[in-house]
Amino acid sequence: MHHAALLGHMIQDAHHYGWEVAQPIQHDWKKMAEAVQNHVKSLNWGHRVQLQDRKVKYFNIKASFVDQHTVRGIAKGGKEILLSAEHIVIATGGRPKYPTYIEGALEYGITSDDIFWLKESPGKTLVVGASYVALECAGLLTGIGLDTTIMMRSIPLRGFDQQMSSLVTEYMESHGTQFLRGCTPSHIRKLPDGQLQVTWKDGISGKEDMGTFDTVLWAIGRVPETRSLNLEKAGVNTNPKNQKILVDSQEATSVPHIYAIGDVAEGRPELTPTAIMAGRLLAQRLFGQSSDLMDYKNVPTTVFTPLEYGCVGLSEEEAVARHGQGNIEVYHAYYKPLEFTVAERDASQCYIKMVCLKKPPQLVLGLHFLGPNAGEVIQGFALGIKCGASYAQVMRTVGIHPTCSEEVVKLRISKSSGLDPTVTGC
Repeated sequence: MHHAALLGHMIQDAHHYGWEVAQPIQHDWKKMAEAVQNHVKSLNWGHRVQLQDRKVKYFNIKASFVDQHTVRGIAKGGKEILLSAEHIVIATGGRPKYPTYIEGALEYGITSDDIFWLKESPGKTLVVGASYVALECAGLLTGIGLDTTIMMRSIPLRGFDQQMSSLVTEYMESHGTQFLRGCTPSHIRKLPDGQLQVTWKDGISGKEDMGTFDTVLWAIGRVPETRSLNLEKAGVNTNPKNQKILVDSQEATSVPHIYAIGDVAEGRPELTPTAIMAGRLLAQRLFGQSSDLMDYKNVPTTVFTPLEYGCVGLSEEEAVARHGQGNIEVYHAYYKPLEFTVAERDASQCYIKMVCLKKPPQLVLGLHFLGPNAGEVIQGFALGIKCGASYAQVMRTVGIHPTCSEEVVKLRISKSSGLDPTVTGC
């Protein structure tokens, strides 16, 4: 769906390259949704086939613990199924959270899980939240031409570098996404014409306001799927505040032969590739005579907003908190991607920042990239940073011209120098 939105921007650029595209450009939600849903179904079927090929028994049931070695589930016909095992892995993931304390939230709102299965266009949409899920959903809806508003109580992308986060929302706002900052919804009611009337309080002015939308999408965080597992019967300890399972460096819970990986585990990044690697390493430790542990430091990730934000390592705020302002050097630059030049796109928010220790050899602590194909860029540099790359080593890396990645190895200006970080285009 993110790619669908990017294609919309590309179609707008096309006439600069000699392509004559009939106007106005129309987007067919049904066609896109059907294609996306068919792809997801094919993935699910592929997993089922692979499990069968490897002689893994698959039970399509919800299970809960009976004791430390046994789980119980009820099949569709009502038959009870008991399974016992020497080792048990909990990998039930998380689900989007509903603010049930807000009147009408559950009855009339949807979540990020639902939007991918809507058969009809959501129309004018209010996205509540400031997480990467909220910004990604709002960005793709704006990108396909829908009237979209984000309501956020505080800061965007909490936990990410805040300078980069501000640039992300700045770009989104300049490209059509509307923002209601410092606001919290108080109730939702359905009007006779089917629209949703949302009432909210402005935390800055203290005033109450309202607006009408076709869809309200909650993206205010996720909760782990642990409450129905009867973990107490197995003696598995959780964090009472968020119900996440407490684990050690080997992914083991308070019960040594019961493990938890992914979004259900306390203190782990809520990222699919991280969970996959943790699961693979756990399997190798249990059955492959390996002792390798999952390293949760310097895990790369990308926020798939209209202008993508990729990062690996520490944010500038985290680096300062750990090492002190005087021990940090930040190299940075604004740049103009090649694909922005002919199309005359605004590149005001295309920005790169490398956070380093000031002391030689200036170890790279974090890299932050805002621009096209950010995931592809960060994935490559993540290896170097994982291996302990220094600023000097990155600067000795030859760039591939004319790519956005090349701009990373040309970062010569530090924030402390006070010089203008604007650089030429690719």
